[in-house]
Amino acid sequence: MAGVVTKTEMIWSSVKKILFAWTSGTGADAGKADAVTVGPFEGQLKRAVFIPGAGGDQPTNLYDVRILDSDGLDILAGVGADLSNAATVEAFEGSATKNLNHMFSHTLLTLEVRNAGDTKKGTVVLYMR
Repeated sequence: MAGVVTKTEMIWSSVKKILFAWTSGTGADAGKADAVTVGPFEGQLKRAVFIPGAGGDQPTNLYDVRILDSDGLDILAGVGADLSNAATVEAFEGSATKNLNHMFSHTLLTLEVRNAGDTKKGTVVLYMR
């Protein structure tokens, strides 16, 4: 079974927020979850938060998340690679180690979770302006 993702897309004046609550798939799709936003987004990614599930829902350590724009480019610029399965990881504009600085215009955004393990859970939250 392919992974399942519940998306919540919110726009408040100049701030946009997308919440992807994911469960990875089983069988041939084990460790994977994918979703595409309903509406197009534009602006600049300012903050990304990666929250792993806990207990039996905890993903495999060093799981990967990418957010692709319509050109197939990862707007996370690689900061979603090799994520901790035990701690929330935050990336933001201006960070010395997890810097975000990707602009995009009128594009659907695609979540790709990989290497998370069979039926594991997590949440990705994006903030854009």
